[in-house]
Amino acid sequence: MLAPQPSISPQERERAARNLLIDAAAATAIGALNSGVVLLALAIHIGATNSEIGLLAAIPLLTQILQAPTVKLVERLRRRRLISVTCVFFARLALPTYAAVPFIPDRDVAAGVLLTAALLHYGLNAVGACSWNSWMRDLLPPERLGQFFARRGVYGTLVSTFATVAAAVALEWTSGSHALGDRIYSSLYLVGFVFGLISTAFLAMVPEPQMPQGGPTASLYKLLLQPLKDRNFRNMLRYLASWQFAVNLATPFFTVYFVRELGFSMSFVLILTVVSQLASVSVVRGWGQLSDRFANKSVLSVATPLFILCIAGMAFTSNIDGMAGRAAYLILLHIVMGAASAGVGLASGNIVMKLSPEGIATSYMAANALISAVAAGSAPIIGGWAADFFAKRQLRLNLEWVSPSGTNALFGLVFTHWEFFFLLSALLGLYTLHRLTIVQEPGAVEGREVVGHVWTSARRTLRNASSVAGLRIGVAFPGGDLIRARQGKRVSIFALLESTKRRLGFGATAMATALDASFREPEPDASFDDLLKQLDKIN
Repeated sequence: MLAPQPSISPQERERAARNLLIDAAAATAIGALNSGVVLLALAIHIGATNSEIGLLAAIPLLTQILQAPTVKLVERLRRRRLISVTCVFFARLALPTYAAVPFIPDRDVAAGVLLTAALLHYGLNAVGACSWNSWMRDLLPPERLGQFFARRGVYGTLVSTFATVAAAVALEWTSGSHALGDRIYSSLYLVGFVFGLISTAFLAMVPEPQMPQGGPTASLYKLLLQPLKDRNFRNMLRYLASWQFAVNLATPFFTVYFVRELGFSMSFVLILTVVSQLASVSVVRGWGQLSDRFANKSVLSVATPLFILCIAGMAFTSNIDGMAGRAAYLILLHIVMGAASAGVGLASGNIVMKLSPEGIATSYMAANALISAVAAGSAPIIGGWAADFFAKRQLRLNLEWVSPSGTNALFGLVFTHWEFFFLLSALLGLYTLHRLTIVQEPGAVEGREVVGHVWTSARRTLRNASSVAGLRIGVAFPGGDLIRARQGKRVSIFALLESTKRRLGFGATAMATALDASFREPEPDASFDDLLKQLDKIN
């Protein structure tokens, strides 16, 4: 059962592609209805503490580390479909467990069950993802990878949009009563479980080609350790690790701040998420053109401080009078954050690939994924503790004029609890700018030149229509490519670009998009510099 096949016909591959599209649509619905903001909303609903919320936000990131040992599991069993289908099936058994959480009367027990279910859900998904990547690499023809994942992304985007709207409407009803909220959260996860069964069933119908027999495999430990001997790449890893830590120290708690402190509904928080995603998608191609023209480091030197300023800007939200004014301010911040995060996600992914030597790039990308996952995953845990620490502390800034006639208050700001915490996160984010200056990338220019070009382009664009520019910082592990690397097989630059595009999201890499259109059958040994020259001609 679920055994690999010695050969797969073209007709079977076509049916497999259709089944994978249905699987993707159902899996995307699970993500929109049951993960991210909705999962944090459930934690808030049952009264979870900040430390518990921080741990819950850390689990999806820390479990990515499980993909490294899964490489050896895949190579030993050599049955990737069995591993993937089994893992996703048992992972989705966590969804009915989530559905039962609102009805557990003891808050501490409910929080413990929620965290255990999340660990099961995300941990098994990470293991399944590693074998899935290797499976898809051998199943789908290289010349059709770009076209297939583009279609898959379109299907996922459409389903995600409808599912997110449905979740927003449902969460709006939870404000009616706590008992009604229990039933609504439970219903969302039961619906997600149904989608999970559909996704698993169609994934199980996708055939798996037999893994090719390879010679002695390289040591996984040595492959992951090799990039750390590269001084410039170590500097890049320090930048990415510090960036992931600073960002994930604060962003997981935005939802808690909006709901508990500012009094906004969960449906409004979902709207903010959609606004940020739309901003990210709309600008990502522009960031790609800037990275081609000015180099990736130059884009990072602009996008990184912009995102950090937005985190600091969160601290001033409570000083705005009126819910309408605060809502408009938060929408503006999320537009800018979405645009900035797209620039960081795109440029950081590109520069990691560019600094990775030809032939051993997979080990460099795997090391980056593991280190980024540790940094990103540890931040919410520390952030949850820090949030409780700052709950009893505040920062006051007062400007007064003292004269013989008395004292007049000219200006005053008070930062308490979350505001203080966000400012601290932004200050830690400034360290990432220091780490970025040490990274060496050929062709990088000053950040002010990039800003000038963006401003000029924006003025031209605004003459015709108002547009907003669009982070998915990936910590996804390149399991499929690493398996090939351990077997001593050369991974082409085309394959790595495609792999990066899938991790960063549909449309997130301008270079890979150009490849889809113009390099259906690229030279397998083409150098990265030659590839960039060809892409310059396209752009």
